[in-house]
Amino acid sequence: MSSEAELQQQLGQFQADFETLQAEIGKVFAGQQETVDRVLIAMLAGGHVLLEGPPGLGKTLLARTLADAVKLTFRRVQFTPDLMPADVVGTYVVMESQGRRRFEFQQGPIFTQILLADEMNRATPKTQAALLEGMGEFAVTVANETYELPDPFFVLATQALSTTAGTYPLPETQLDRFLLHLRMPFPTVAELETILDRTTEPEQPVAETVLEAGRVAEMSALARSVTIAQPVRREAIALVLATHPDQESAPPQVRRYVHSGSSPRGAQALILTAKIHALLAGRVRVASEDLHAMAPAVLRHRIALSIEGQATGIEVDQLIDEILSSVSSSV
Repeated sequence: MSSEAELQQQLGQFQADFETLQAEIGKVFAGQQETVDRVLIAMLAGGHVLLEGPPGLGKTLLARTLADAVKLTFRRVQFTPDLMPADVVGTYVVMESQGRRRFEFQQGPIFTQILLADEMNRATPKTQAALLEGMGEFAVTVANETYELPDPFFVLATQALSTTAGTYPLPETQLDRFLLHLRMPFPTVAELETILDRTTEPEQPVAETVLEAGRVAEMSALARSVTIAQPVRREAIALVLATHPDQESAPPQVRRYVHSGSSPRGAQALILTAKIHALLAGRVRVASEDLHAMAPAVLRHRIALSIEGQATGIEVDQLIDEILSSVSSSV
């Protein structure tokens, strides 16, 4: 583990490399700066991202541009009701050579470094679950054989609107596999102008490789070395506990509108992403502000509303704001 002095020495290069990656993606993907930042944080943390937003915002473009900028392999899977698990993971096929037949495993699109799972909730639960082992274990099992996935393995998944016919809501266990849940807002006027300039002119920008996968791994290792004081760690724990309606620390709205709160994986995600946020802010120690910055993306998919909460139409982000205020005043 690096000392604080060593971390301080490497801090500048970490920030410079992150900004270089941001800028290269920004050459192709216009706007959505917070979304881009959070996607990069998730990649450095070794987790996966669930992207939500109106169609046409460039989710595929973002994933492809990130792959180009870091020189990683990229594949996209369009999830539909007729998609089968073997279409994602792969299957054994009969191969014939010199009059002999044998079974050979044909890898599915999951065998890539960046996978875009488009409209994941349109596939059946069985097909959704085909990603579960890969996302959690970075390996898949087919016919009692286990196959390692490429390193790194990063999933960007999108969801169709829940009002769309033929959707299957992702279960809580699968949602919990995502490190962050990001919401992409509609572009501003300035961002729309930039998008039109880049997509309706003869020449379209293309991202070049600015970081190698090895450097990304080094940045990930460095981030884990960031220190966190015991009081800040306890605040992270308090934030996660306050998402549970049966806890004394839960705010009144959580007790009324929430069915279940975050798992321990949420606390892990909160601390890990807060460490990266601290480095980007020029600090080698995690502060409360880092936890607060990352809490919405970490917790919004880990809080399940009760029937009353769903009927009321309360936003999960509103409950998270209530939790942050409540915990801050009690720490």
